[in-house]
Amino acid sequence: MSFEARALRDALGRFATGVCLITAVSKDGKPMAMTANSFSSVSLDPPLVLWCLQNSSDIYALFAQARFYAINILAQEQQDLSNHYARKEQHEIAPEHYRTGKNGAPVIRNALVSFECELEATHEGGDHLIIVGRVKEVSQRPSGKPLLFFSGGYRELH
Repeated sequence: MSFEARALRDALGRFATGVCLITAVSKDGKPMAMTANSFSSVSLDPPLVLWCLQNSSDIYALFAQARFYAINILAQEQQDLSNHYARKEQHEIAPEHYRTGKNGAPVIRNALVSFECELEATHEGGDHLIIVGRVKEVSQRPSGKPLLFFSGGYRELH
């Protein structure tokens, strides 16, 4: 490589992204969440989306195998949720933060958009697992601004 890993990370950080909470239910029935910004649409027909899970995540086993999960795009005023569920061992969702979706996955209250998904496929991708989900349900707020991440920090639309 002609560049250092830190330089690549900094360069990738120049791409503005939304911030999501990925949610699923653990084997013992606990609603769990993790913060991610590696979300992308894949296909409209069939309706597919993807996100990437770091192999070293403290809750890798749950999200790598979850049959049903939700991708919740956070609103600007939900930065506290993003910060909380990004911490290691801080993944159990507080009851006031979610409702149960149609396939059992936790859906974050007041998210801009929530995609309830069923696992379609996984693919190894370097130090991440690429998780492709088939969208089964979509719910969205009629208004609000997204929580954005750019160049190592949260940003706002003006």
